[in-house]
Amino acid sequence: MVATLGGGLIAIGGTVLADRLRTGREHHRGLQARRRDVYTEFIAAAGSAHAELRRLAEYGAGAAGLEEATRAALAEARIYEVRERLFIDASARIAGAGQTMFERLRGLRRTVAEGAGISSPAFHDVYHPYLDAVWAYREAVRDELEGRALTPAAFGWSAWDGRERCPYCRQHRAEAVAGPR
Repeated sequence: MVATLGGGLIAIGGTVLADRLRTGREHHRGLQARRRDVYTEFIAAAGSAHAELRRLAEYGAGAAGLEEATRAALAEARIYEVRERLFIDASARIAGAGQTMFERLRGLRRTVAEGAGISSPAFHDVYHPYLDAVWAYREAVRDELEGRALTPAAFGWSAWDGRERCPYCRQHRAEAVAGPR
């Protein structure tokens, strides 16, 4: 009888342990899926807002004021909503990288709202740090989800900020080196 009772307790204990392990794995998989979704949604929302800000910097806002149009660019991209979801589901490292990217996007928005055109030094002074933050976010997400971070060298670049590939920045750098005429 004691052996039967002991065997029963071991079987119940084993079942409970197996169930806890399975539940833990399912929770982890669910969290990873939510994270992947919100990480992707955040970069996509930032990309939509970025594209509209570039369009506004190049062509202006038309009848509407730039301040209103730039604010609408961020709101219509749903960046604020997705950012809140990011803060809920993201790891601390990704939330931090996302917040940095968001702050740089808002800096770009302010600069465009002030009338900086796409070829102006003011635009490029905030645009390239934004690109750097975007790539830092991507790098952090990849590292967390896959354990394989990206590097600029993988693309043949020396830095994430895009200055070396920017025709405007290359032209102004060449002019600075040549000096006044």
